[in-house]
Amino acid sequence: MTPYIQVITTLPDRESAEQLATRLLEDRLAACVQISSCTSLYRWQGVIEQGKEQICTIKSRHDLFPELCRTIKALHPYEVPEILASLVADGDSGYLNWLEQELQPPLK
Repeated sequence: MTPYIQVITTLPDRESAEQLATRLLEDRLAACVQISSCTSLYRWQGVIEQGKEQICTIKSRHDLFPELCRTIKALHPYEVPEILASLVADGDSGYLNWLEQELQPPLK
């Protein structure tokens, strides 16, 4: 198991997704953020909703998750944003080395 994670969040539009991605990259909480469009169907306050959203797939490290989560919540327009982290079991060593170099140094 690696110390790396992929975090997913969705935002209502491209502009807010790019603003979040830029902030996470500037703060070195993410090494990469991929943004793609999707259609979401979900239940909200007892009603089934449908809408276009932007998915942000964020490449980071597990120890950075608390700060990454705080940053997402601070910038996110939704009352209850989706923030889900998955552990990265393994990966190409070259990619994982690059990922590590682009993130904040681990706390000692």
